[in-house]
Amino acid sequence: MNSIIYEQLNHVAIIRFNRPEKFNAFNREMALLFQELLDKASADETIRCIYITGNGKAFSAGQDLGEVTGPAPFDFNRILSEHYNPIIQRIRQVRKPVVAAVNGVAAGAGANIALCCDVVLASNAASFIQAFSKIGLIPDSGGTYFLPRMIGFQKASALAMLGDKVTADEAEKMGMIYKVIPSDTFEDAALSIAETLSKMPTEGLALTKQALNESLSNNLTQQLQTEDALQKKAAATSDYQEGINAFMEKRPPVFTGK
Repeated sequence: MNSIIYEQLNHVAIIRFNRPEKFNAFNREMALLFQELLDKASADETIRCIYITGNGKAFSAGQDLGEVTGPAPFDFNRILSEHYNPIIQRIRQVRKPVVAAVNGVAAGAGANIALCCDVVLASNAASFIQAFSKIGLIPDSGGTYFLPRMIGFQKASALAMLGDKVTADEAEKMGMIYKVIPSDTFEDAALSIAETLSKMPTEGLALTKQALNESLSNNLTQQLQTEDALQKKAAATSDYQEGINAFMEKRPPVFTGK
């Protein structure tokens, strides 16, 4: 059985974690395959949005601890440098919107993979747990970077240290995720949002993502300069011209992603 299922729906690449018996916990094979599939979706010009979800009751429970406690365990330096850090970098650098559709529990690295995506949707049956402190570790996979910026230093500190379970509704209220969707309509509604993104000006979204990435380290003056440079690029796209023409002609735009 493949640990990840890859499908294409129109212009959306669907990456579905598929170790339901392990709550979609990552082993080395799955982590490396995930990187390959992110690269595949990135390089495919017919793909204009990437959608990540899980099979079964979990989005992902994070690291498969059997891989770090077995007879030939991987050390954490290798797991981070070869597995999770490259995954986070790929998600943030791919020039297409990435939607995390969190169908169930997202724990440890699984939670932080979801939270680094561009749009995070959660079923009302989902939950988020910074589970690291329970076994004496620190949040990794960008957890200490993204979480304080999303929900503030104090809440991030408490969740990282206490390892409390955060329900989907709580996550939405504190600004951790974009939206909660009822579980009985979750898949259809989440895919509909991904399809909407896949029909939007892909290059403009890529430039927006780049601007947001740079905002995480820029001061105001630097960010205004970034906006100036990237807006010039956005204004040079054919999708910008299509947007203007459609507005003037009072019709829906038909964007090509160029």
